[in-house]
Amino acid sequence: MKIKIGFGYDVHRLKDGQVLTLGGIDIPSQKISVGHSDADVLIHAICDALLGAANLRDIGFQFPDTDDTYENIDSKILLEKTVALLREKGFGIGNVDATVCLQQPKIAGYIQRMKTVLAQSMQIDEEDISIKATTTEKLGFVGREEGISAYAVTLIEKQ
Repeated sequence: MKIKIGFGYDVHRLKDGQVLTLGGIDIPSQKISVGHSDADVLIHAICDALLGAANLRDIGFQFPDTDDTYENIDSKILLEKTVALLREKGFGIGNVDATVCLQQPKIAGYIQRMKTVLAQSMQIDEEDISIKATTTEKLGFVGREEGISAYAVTLIEKQ
């Protein structure tokens, strides 16, 4: 069996709004993330980790923001396309471990719903997904609530 590890990172600017899309769900918030797609920083980091592990470059290469096809697209669709690319290369997902960095809103109460949605999109068990959240203690662009970032590590296995 061949296993590979991937690492992903993403960041998006925040602006005033009412609903933050994160982990495939909508969360009431005073800030929303801004991007070419729905700007779901968590899914984008997971996609990058999966693509990197499979040596398929990154989300910007696979789904460029210069292509209008991906404008305002639901990031769950990008995740599903990413999983399909992995399967084409003969890989299955072992697990995903991710951390979201944001000052507000507090997302602990939404993590289980995110795991359920992400598990469906990746066709894996919820037990194979870990999502954590942290602040930056009001330091940097995250602490000033100018942006949101996410990190993800994945393990994939040749089937």
